[in-house]
Amino acid sequence: MERRSLYETWPADPNAPPLDGAEKLYFDAEVRPNRSLPNPGFLALMIALGLMSFTAGIAFMLMGAWPVIGFFGLDVLLVWLAFRFSYREGRRLETIQVTPQEIRVARRSPFGHQTAFRIPAAFTRVEIVGRGEPDVQTRLAHAGKHLIIGSMLSPKEREALAEAVHAAVQKALKHRDFESAQEPGGA
Repeated sequence: MERRSLYETWPADPNAPPLDGAEKLYFDAEVRPNRSLPNPGFLALMIALGLMSFTAGIAFMLMGAWPVIGFFGLDVLLVWLAFRFSYREGRRLETIQVTPQEIRVARRSPFGHQTAFRIPAAFTRVEIVGRGEPDVQTRLAHAGKHLIIGSMLSPKEREALAEAVHAAVQKALKHRDFESAQEPGGA
């Protein structure tokens, strides 16, 4: 199986205005990475790991192998650092909003950097590339360019996101067409 690239061709829009309250939203989702261990669980794990390492270190010291104590402390430090990096990565956020005119995608990095994308809702295709495969991608495609959304989700969640966004785009376009048909003509 060939691995798909995460290459996006849709340019970021640094001047994207925020949505005002007057625009009707057909889809509004925040996508965050899953973190299976909440903070209280992390604290309990670190206390248990620290106590086990301390107890084992004391046992080795009593046997005369005192340099081993440093290695037991080092493993606790490395586990703590790995969780810190994981929790920092968990601060990533992707917001997807569908209005009758456009699809807005805003991304926030773990360090707070914001990137915004605006894609016209008309003629935008929601594609699922590699359905059923572990590296499935959900893409918004328009005019030969594409933007990958929901990359931090599980494969089944990416497919469900694609179906939800597609349904919202279809509903927004029908509503927009209905409203434009209801507008009175010029005389």
